[in-house]
Amino acid sequence: MRLGAGTFAACCVAIEVLGIAVFLRGFFPAPVRSSAGTEHGAEPPAPEPSAGASSNWTTLPPPLFGKVVIVLIDALRDDFVFGSKGVKFMPYTTYLVEKGASHSFVAEAKPPTVTMPRIKEREVALPSLLVLCGDHGMSETGSHGASSMEEVNTPLILISSAFERKPGDVRHPTRVQQTDVAATLAIALGLPIPKDSVGSLLFPVVEGKPMREQLRFLHLNTVQLSKLLQENVPSYEKDPGFEQFKMSERLHGNWIRLYLEEKQSEVLLNLGSKVLRQYLDALKTLSLSLSTQVAQYDMYSMMVGTVVVLEVLTLLLLSVPQALHRKAELEVPLSSPGFSLLFYLVILVLSAVHVIVCTSAESSCYFCGLSWLAAGGVMVLASALLCVIVSVLTNVLVGGKPRRKNPVHPSSRWSELDLLILLGTVGHVLSLGASSFVEEEHQTWYFLVNTLCLALSQETYRNYFLGDDSEPQCGLHVEQGLDGVATAWQGGPGCDVLERGKGHGSPPPSEVLHGSEKWMVLASPWLILACCRLLRSLNQTGVQWAHRPDLGHWLTSSDHKAELSVLAAVSLLVVFVLVQRGCSPVSKAALALGLLGVYCYRAAIGSVRFPWQQDSKDISKGITEARFVYVFVLGILFTGTKDLLKAQVVPADFRIKTVGLWEIHSGLVLLAALLFRPHNLPVLAFSLLIQTLMTKFIWRPLRHDAAEVTVMHYWFGQAFFYFQGNSNNIATVDISAGFVGLDTYVEIPAVFLTAFGTYAGPLLWASHLVHFLSSETHSSSALSHACFCYAMICSIPVSTYIVLVTSLRYHLFIWSVFSPKLLYEGMHLLITAAVCVFFTAMDQTRLTQS
Repeated sequence: MRLGAGTFAACCVAIEVLGIAVFLRGFFPAPVRSSAGTEHGAEPPAPEPSAGASSNWTTLPPPLFGKVVIVLIDALRDDFVFGSKGVKFMPYTTYLVEKGASHSFVAEAKPPTVTMPRIKEREVALPSLLVLCGDHGMSETGSHGASSMEEVNTPLILISSAFERKPGDVRHPTRVQQTDVAATLAIALGLPIPKDSVGSLLFPVVEGKPMREQLRFLHLNTVQLSKLLQENVPSYEKDPGFEQFKMSERLHGNWIRLYLEEKQSEVLLNLGSKVLRQYLDALKTLSLSLSTQVAQYDMYSMMVGTVVVLEVLTLLLLSVPQALHRKAELEVPLSSPGFSLLFYLVILVLSAVHVIVCTSAESSCYFCGLSWLAAGGVMVLASALLCVIVSVLTNVLVGGKPRRKNPVHPSSRWSELDLLILLGTVGHVLSLGASSFVEEEHQTWYFLVNTLCLALSQETYRNYFLGDDSEPQCGLHVEQGLDGVATAWQGGPGCDVLERGKGHGSPPPSEVLHGSEKWMVLASPWLILACCRLLRSLNQTGVQWAHRPDLGHWLTSSDHKAELSVLAAVSLLVVFVLVQRGCSPVSKAALALGLLGVYCYRAAIGSVRFPWQQDSKDISKGITEARFVYVFVLGILFTGTKDLLKAQVVPADFRIKTVGLWEIHSGLVLLAALLFRPHNLPVLAFSLLIQTLMTKFIWRPLRHDAAEVTVMHYWFGQAFFYFQGNSNNIATVDISAGFVGLDTYVEIPAVFLTAFGTYAGPLLWASHLVHFLSSETHSSSALSHACFCYAMICSIPVSTYIVLVTSLRYHLFIWSVFSPKLLYEGMHLLITAAVCVFFTAMDQTRLTQS
C-alpha cells in the first residue's frame, strides 16, 4: 500500500494517541475511594460491637485534644532529630524526644505521598497537640526525590502534656507510614476518619485511655479500612486483613458482653489485651493491603500502551528516508504472504499472553476489563505495527542503502543548523529524566530558540559577507506579493522549492536582496533574540523563580491599570497591522471590529479601561462583548473555509487558497486575543512579529527546506507556550479562558476554549507553518514533509517520556512533577494529531489542484 508521507504521519500520531490513552489509564489507575457520601454526616459511625448485650456507644468518641499545631519542615531527615545531629542542631527537640511528654516515630514516605489531608481545628478546654514532621528527607548531597533511606525517612514527633512519661522511660522511635497521620489526627480531634484514608491509628496516642475507649478507637479505624477494602478489592473476603478484622470484631463483642457483666476481672483484662493485639494486627494488614492498592500501577495496561507508542516511533524513524524523499511517499507492506503469516502468529502469542495475565492478575486491570472486541482490536493493531516494522527493516537491510533525503543533490550533507536541531532534540529528550529540568523546562526551550537565533545569525553572515562559491541549485528573485515581498523560484524539473541540498548553495546576495533589505536579513536574528528576551520578563514560570516579581505582576496590579490599558491597546493595534495584510477586505473589517470587541470585553470585566471610563463604574461578565467577538471569529473562519473550498473548484487560482489559509490563521489569532489576559497580549503581538521577520528575512532568503522550517516553527511554538506563563504544573492552566462569553459552565465549549487558550502558542505557529509552506512553495511534497517532521519531533519526547516515568514510578516526585508533565505530553500529542489532520487535508487539496 502506497501512502503519502503526511497521511502516513497523521495515521501514526492517531495510533500513538490511542497508545498514550491506554498508558495513562494504567498509570493513573482508579483510586482507592469510598463510594459513600463525601460529607462526614452522610453516614453514622459504626456502633460498638456487642454479643447479645446492648451498648450505648453509637456516636463518635469525644476529642482528645482541643488544638493541633503542625510544624512541617521541608526535607527534614530522621537523623536530623534522632541522631547525633539532633543533639547538636535541635537540642530542645531532642530533649522532648528523650525525656519529655512525647511520642516519636520514623514516618516513611511512599508514593503517593499523602501528608496530613483534611485536618481541621476544634471550640474547648483540652490539651493541645504539637506535631513536628517533615514531608520527605534528603540525601547527603542535599537533593531529594529518589527512594533512598535518607530521602524517604522523616521524623514524626507528637508532643502534648496529655502524654504521661515515667522517669527512666526510654522510648525508641518506631517505624510508621505518613498515611497514618490522617487517621490519628481525626481520632485525636473527635472527627470521622476520612473515608479514603488508608492509614492506621498510631496507638501510642491513645494508650493512656481506658481499655474500652482504646478498643472503640481501633474498631472505628478497622471498620473504615474494611469498608474501603470491600469497595475497591473484588476478592476482599480472602484478604488476611479482612479475616483478622472479623475475628477481632467477634472477640470485641465478647469483651463488651463480659465488660457489662463484670467491670473488673483478670479474664476481662486478658481478653481485652488479646482483642487489642488482634485489632492492631488487622489494622496493619488492612492498611498494607490498601496502601499497596493505592501505589500499585496497572503495569499490563502501561506495557500495552508503551509497546504501541514505541512501535509507532520505530516505524516513523525507519520511514525517514522514504518520507523525506522528493516524492514524499511510502510503501507500507500490508499484503505480502510473509506479513500474513507473521501477523497471525503474533496475534496468537498476544492473545495467549492476554489470557494468562488477566486470569492470574490479583488486582484490577483496565485492559483486562475491556471487552474482547476492544482488547482484540488493540492486539491486532500492535501485531500489524510489528509486522510492518519487520517488513520495512527487512527491505532496508536486504534492499541496500536507503534513499537519501534529497537524491537530486548528490553533495547533500549535514549543515550546522541540522546538527543544532539534532542535538537540541536529543538534549531536550534527555533532560526529561530529571525533575528539576521538568520543572524548569521553559529554560530549555528559551535556550534552544536563543541558540537557534545565533545559528541563523551566523548563517546569514556567512551567506551575505563571506559568500558561497557553489553554484545555486535554484534561482530566486523578489517581487511584490500579498505579504509585501514574495519570492518566485526559477529552476529545472529537479529543483524542489525550500530544498537547498544541504550544501547551502544559496545564490549570491545581490541576486536576492539589495540595500536595506540585506541589512534587515542580517539584523533580524538579533531583533528576534531581543523580542524573546523581553517576553521572558513578562511571565515568571516554573518553580525556582515563579515567586519573583515580573512585568506581568506589575501590569496586573490595580495601581497600573492605565499602563496595562495602553499596552493592551497597542498590542491589539500591532496584531491588526500584522494580520490584516493577507486578508480579504471583508475579513479585514471583521478583524478590526473583533479586536475592538476584545478591548471592550476586557474593559467590561474591569481588566482595562477606556480614557473616558471611571474606575467606579460597575463591572460585568462581559458576555455580550465576548459573544460579539465570537461572531467575528466564526465569520473569518467561515470565509477562510469558503475560500479553501473554492480553491478546490478553481485550482488554477492559487491566490484563493493562500488567502483562505491566512484567514483561518487570522481567525485563530482573533480567538487567542479574546482568550488571552490583557498582560499577555504582547505575547501574541510578538509572536506575529517574529513570524513576519522569519518569513521575510530568514526562510525566504536562506531557502531552508521544509523539514528545517517545520522544526523551527515547532521550537518557537514550544517557547511561546511558556512565554504565555504556562509550565508543567497543572496550577498554571488559565481555566478562566473556558468561561469567556459563557453564563454558566458548559463542558464542551469550556474544555475547547481552555485547551486552545493553553496551547495557543503551538497552534498559531502550526497554522502559520501551513500557510507559509502552501503560499511560499510550489513543491508538491513540502506539506507532506512538514507533517511527517512535525509528527516525529512530537513523538520522540512523548515516547521517551513514558519509558522514563515507568522507570521513575516510585520516585518521590512522581505525582508532583512527573505526572503533570505526563498529562501535558498526552494533551500535546492530541493537539499534534489535530494539526497533522489539518496538514493532511491541505496536502490533499494541493494534490487535487496539481
